[in-house]
Amino acid sequence: MKKIIPFIALLLIITSCGSIKSSIKNVDNNAPVPVVKNNAFIITAYSKDKKYGYNKDYPINIFYRGTKNDTINQKYFLNALAGPKGEKITYTKLENCCPFPTKNSEMGAGFLDVYELKWEGQKAPVILYLNIYERGQLMVPVGLSLKKL
Repeated sequence: MKKIIPFIALLLIITSCGSIKSSIKNVDNNAPVPVVKNNAFIITAYSKDKKYGYNKDYPINIFYRGTKNDTINQKYFLNALAGPKGEKITYTKLENCCPFPTKNSEMGAGFLDVYELKWEGQKAPVILYLNIYERGQLMVPVGLSLKKL
């Protein structure tokens, strides 16, 4: 209950101020809808932008609309990834952060989900920002690879 009150207050502040602009730079409403196979998205593109997924202004926009489960597309995306040499990854959701205005939320605002990725032999965990409210082309972030299906 203690966490809900500040969350609601923050959302009211964000939605009441119409001049707040989204800082997300890589929204593409014409991006193709991803296809799921073996519990993972089929991803064919690799990002060349080092900010893609690693920077809160360039999150991985996975847009969950069309499903009742708002976390399933995050799992489908992360299940498609592997470490740089094909290592099996594990992932953990760390937090929500970085509120932004969006027309794709009933509240008028959204939050990014922050995930930590780990694999054997890794020097430091990888942190990725995922956005379920906007749409964009799904790509493999720099430094990662696709899991062999």
